[in-house]
Amino acid sequence: MWLEFEVVGHSSSNLLACTMCCIKMACRKIHQNEEDDEIYYPPVQLHDFEDHIVLDNGILNVTLSTPEGMITKITYNGIHNLLEQEYNENNRGYWDLVWSSPDHPTDIFDKLDGTNLFVIREDEDQVEVSFVRTWDSSQTGLLPLNIDKRFIMLRGCPGFYSYAIFERLQGWPDLHMSQGRIVFKLQQNLFEYMAISDDRQRVMPTSEDRNRSQVLDYPEAVLLTNPTNAFLRGEVDDKYQYSSDNKDSQVHGWIAADPPTGFWIITPSNEFKTAGPLKQDLTSHAGPIALSMFFSTHYAGVPLVLDFRGGEPWKKVFGPVFVYLNSVSPGEDPLALWPDAKEQMMMETKQWPYDFPMSEDFPPAKQRGRVSGRLLVRDRYMSERLMTASSAYIGVARPGDPGSWQRENKGYQFWSQCDALGYFRINNIRAGNYSLYAWLPGIIGDYKYNIQINIKPGSKIRLRNVVYDPPRDGPTLWEIGIPDRSAAEFYVPDPNPTLLNQLYTVQPDKFRQYGLWDRYTDLYPDQDLVYSVESSIYQTDWYFAHVNRNIGNKTYVPTTWRILFNLTDVDTSANYTLRLALASANDAELQVRINGEEGEAPCFTTGLIGKDNAIARHGIHGLYWLYSVCIGGSVLQSSTNIILLTQSRGSSPWKGIMYDYIRLEGPSSNTQT
Repeated sequence: MWLEFEVVGHSSSNLLACTMCCIKMACRKIHQNEEDDEIYYPPVQLHDFEDHIVLDNGILNVTLSTPEGMITKITYNGIHNLLEQEYNENNRGYWDLVWSSPDHPTDIFDKLDGTNLFVIREDEDQVEVSFVRTWDSSQTGLLPLNIDKRFIMLRGCPGFYSYAIFERLQGWPDLHMSQGRIVFKLQQNLFEYMAISDDRQRVMPTSEDRNRSQVLDYPEAVLLTNPTNAFLRGEVDDKYQYSSDNKDSQVHGWIAADPPTGFWIITPSNEFKTAGPLKQDLTSHAGPIALSMFFSTHYAGVPLVLDFRGGEPWKKVFGPVFVYLNSVSPGEDPLALWPDAKEQMMMETKQWPYDFPMSEDFPPAKQRGRVSGRLLVRDRYMSERLMTASSAYIGVARPGDPGSWQRENKGYQFWSQCDALGYFRINNIRAGNYSLYAWLPGIIGDYKYNIQINIKPGSKIRLRNVVYDPPRDGPTLWEIGIPDRSAAEFYVPDPNPTLLNQLYTVQPDKFRQYGLWDRYTDLYPDQDLVYSVESSIYQTDWYFAHVNRNIGNKTYVPTTWRILFNLTDVDTSANYTLRLALASANDAELQVRINGEEGEAPCFTTGLIGKDNAIARHGIHGLYWLYSVCIGGSVLQSSTNIILLTQSRGSSPWKGIMYDYIRLEGPSSNTQT
């Protein structure tokens, strides 16, 4: 029996976008008149029960515990609950924070249970609910933070949105927060296939598979010894093998084969995430678990702990993010759900900032501003003319020093990329004071515009041409690598064949394999790396990570790498400059010696730097460091010279650095001014 259809009006472009996505997917479940394109979607309903509420739009139901605000059940596509019912109701879908304080120096995992439920909006087109927990000074030992968790369901939309407002008032106790996220634990017997990107997709082990496995050097990494799927036996599983940069993590999730169903986390904007576009973090991993990470210390360490002292006030909105559900008919290819999820991500991104969240703390587009202009680069040793900053990353963040954006964690950041001619436009910036920052692949260092940017509602600021003068003292005598804040161009070895993740044997991200820190010892068992500028090739002869050598019994000792190079006509009265750009550092100290011996005092040392742990967590970069070492011409020779690079901190396989780029510059010349 065919139903009668009517046009459903929507008050916003976002509701229209969600309706369009339903025409693709959800309308398969709804009759449509062949003579009429009009589709009827049931109104959104809010069902209130004694200890839970249900958000229902006829496509899916979402059950939330009251007043805690835990996501206990998601019903969709004939599946009673997409979430794992073997877990307690407060351990299926939830927000959480990791925090500590002077009174509680150890980390506390707080699932942010609400104490009050408020219905913010309830009509046929939209339901928005708020789970609130308010702190006061009588609550000693509890997280000194006001929590407002929001959930939104729209009419005709196969999914739901969630965001939160965290607030501290003036004078509240000291607080440290190291992680904030949303967690979804899906049904193990349904969701077996995970998709992070076009080339990072695979069948995954379950939590039970991991529980039966051999733990490797740290608990997150296991060797699958008795998985349910025999194909996975002998593989390594580690959640950090599936991390992504913020800029590359706009959609990820899981696919169930029967019935064919997708569960996706869509992040339409990174404005609320910390540390800019290159910050790496977790995505989805074995469980099956899907995460929306807002902030963490992963691949950065202590600099990204949110540290509040002296009664500092603070408020920030995290999200909204979109939990998108899709399906195809039985018999159709379930893998078709991935390109559909990507298409939906593009639609969500185009609709940002949403105009349907009801919180006054989330400004719509008309209350935001933009900055545009053109970025040029001046380096006369590369070109006599100004160069266009093609593909440069450029953005605004809290005022600070050049490069401070990668350690900034309390405010909002807004980023874009320059086009081929260096033109840029940064849209939808919240009102406030910012600095303009940039960095350019192929050029070392960080740019900062010398005037603060004051964004007001509706601002359209045109900066015209801005010029970056990267660090440079003289002409390039030689260089190793590419200045792109990554060690990916260097030599990454094949992993130990007994410690494989099969996904990374067939695609470029070989650095994500487990145990590569010990492969250095296999390749250099007695003597360390020696690189000849005249004959070596960095793609094959420069190891991607400067790590310690394993001399047996898990004993790790420092290593010294040598760079050999020839010079002619050394100017002994002039200075030369060694540029050392590091892509990562973890409990490391880099010492530099020129034409000396290991036992001699170094001419330069970084001191102890870094805590990003990127070597252990299969990252190819962490935080960026740039050092300039002045070398007097009197220590150089008009023949063969040797630079010794020593990573002097031993005792661990994961203490070390990754180089981004190394360059030796000659003295400045009168012809180059």
